[in-house]
Amino acid sequence: MKLDGKVPPGSLGEKWTKYRSTMPLVAPNNKRRIDIIMVGTGLAGASAAATLGELGYNVKCFTFHDSPRRAHSIAAQGGINAAKNYQNDGDSVYRLFYDTIKGGDYRSRESNVHRLAEASRNIIDQAVAQGVPLAREYGGLLANRSFGGVQVSRTFYARGQTGQQLLLGAYQALSRQISLGNVEMYNRHEMLDLVLVEEKDSNGKPVKKARGIIARNLLTGELERHAAHCVVLGTGGYANLFYLSTNAMNCNVSAAWRTVRRGALMANPCFTQIHPTCIPVSGDYQSKLTLMSESLRNDGRVWVPKKEEDAKAIREGKKTALDIPEEDRDYYLERRYPAFGNLVPRDVASRAAKTACDQGLGVAPTGLAVYLDFEAAFERYGKSKAHATGLHNPSMETIIDLGRKVVEEKYGNLFEMYEKITGENPYIMPMKIYPAVHYTMGGIWVDYNLETNIPGLFVTGEANFSDHGANRLGASALMQGLADGYFVLPYTIGDFLSREIRTPKIDPKQPAFEQAENDVRDRINKLLNIKGDHSVESFHRRLGKIMWEYCGMSRNEQGLLTARQLLRELKDEFYRNVFVPGTNEEYNPELEKALRVADFMELGEVMILDALNREESCGGHFREEYQTEDGEALRRDDEFAYVAAWEYNGWDEEPKLHKEHLVFENVELKTRSYK
Repeated sequence: MKLDGKVPPGSLGEKWTKYRSTMPLVAPNNKRRIDIIMVGTGLAGASAAATLGELGYNVKCFTFHDSPRRAHSIAAQGGINAAKNYQNDGDSVYRLFYDTIKGGDYRSRESNVHRLAEASRNIIDQAVAQGVPLAREYGGLLANRSFGGVQVSRTFYARGQTGQQLLLGAYQALSRQISLGNVEMYNRHEMLDLVLVEEKDSNGKPVKKARGIIARNLLTGELERHAAHCVVLGTGGYANLFYLSTNAMNCNVSAAWRTVRRGALMANPCFTQIHPTCIPVSGDYQSKLTLMSESLRNDGRVWVPKKEEDAKAIREGKKTALDIPEEDRDYYLERRYPAFGNLVPRDVASRAAKTACDQGLGVAPTGLAVYLDFEAAFERYGKSKAHATGLHNPSMETIIDLGRKVVEEKYGNLFEMYEKITGENPYIMPMKIYPAVHYTMGGIWVDYNLETNIPGLFVTGEANFSDHGANRLGASALMQGLADGYFVLPYTIGDFLSREIRTPKIDPKQPAFEQAENDVRDRINKLLNIKGDHSVESFHRRLGKIMWEYCGMSRNEQGLLTARQLLRELKDEFYRNVFVPGTNEEYNPELEKALRVADFMELGEVMILDALNREESCGGHFREEYQTEDGEALRRDDEFAYVAAWEYNGWDEEPKLHKEHLVFENVELKTRSYK
């Protein structure tokens, strides 16, 4: 299979503008004839559904939540990037483009990333027009802060609730289209299969197009057929494959994976982001991890004790962070990466934390935690506040108190969340953090139009692979989701739909829909009839441990081979001994979970194969065999500057690798350095 990214010609800075201005359009009167299915209501899904409805298309929108606003985008905390240069610190569209390409370790398409940087400016204007309460400076201008991997302040934010506020803006736009009848909303419905209908193309050759989905009503168990001229997914990432992650517990890969089972390609699945700023694991009973926003690294300093005996005393409860004098603290990010300090990208910060803990310097009872300390920020902000308010020669106690109030204004809800979970006051005691699985850069392969290799199937946001390469910079997820939904897909989908204006409404009674529905029913009955002894949850937990142990923060060939064998044994046991109570004809969350875990197991093997194939270290993919003398990632551009797109045809067939070679005409490939 030859992968065609369909990147339009022209110079990088003019490519998107020219393409958008010359691509085929669908006239307003014809839009009213066309049906679109949108699966997912996060930032990408809600913004796309709202915009497509506004344009005049007939949209059916699906979410497995009880409300679209419960999508996991609500959990994003720290901010959204945009090349506005409000701080006048040298930012530009090109700089945002370059930082994103570099941050992704040169494993993404130049054209897609530059388009993202261009659209970033429009997103902020859109959000402000919607009333999103982005933070503002004293004079009323929008505020910015820094995030990891960059040397400018380009991150717009709404305290620690940026994702929530942006999602509410998109939800309002979506609600308006629902009220006007342009969008039909299906809450508590989960997509369980994609329907492909074989038709003839303009040359008379047979071609299969995405023409609908099979959805399960989660309240009644009823399987439903929904037809449309095309299908769009905005269903998020697959981080919950690892069981313990920062994602909501219901996040899953099933909608996307079902399209892979119908022929879509899964691209770069081994590119998983480990976030450095999470509350550490505290025991085997946990089912979820909590993210502390990366924005905290803007003001917090990361450190561990220099002496192993001090770290041991802290782990045993004989000392606290306050007992370690300044000269005995190792601010290791500032020491190792002086140019960026605590604001190095997530993959770099995560590996550095793991290295420190592997050396016996961890500060949690498990040995897996480092400190995030705001003492210096309290003092810095306190002195500035005292000076601004005319306080002369204030005591250190007064300075610290003033500084804490400033920090509370910026991050108060995050500090409150930390204290409620850990029982420690972060205004007094430094936070304890450790890396955890967070985001997935891999996803369904799409071309420049966001269309997959299946005609009529489009994928937006985190569910596709397109913009972040091997590592995502902080505050770029919200940017991609909204760029795809508001400013990219509504244009590019017209290239496909302009050829469908003579296509009548798709009939859900045709054989392809019946076959897909029967396939889903057979899959459900197979799980219900196993009647084993172990819960779905127990299998998911074991799957997560295998993936984290052997395909987590670092990987090596032997570990990956071991993981594949263990995963295959686990899958065999799952289909022999899982217990799914109840029936399909009812509300049955255990059945929902079983279907999702079955899909995670299949994806897990492809992720392992992808990590085995990529014999280099880049971004979030760290192969221990490929590192520099000082432990940094060692890329091999001569052999691996490509997108790995996997074709999966079932458990008994070896997945097939297809390559899209990446061409870099505007940036120089060089070793990523933050020193």
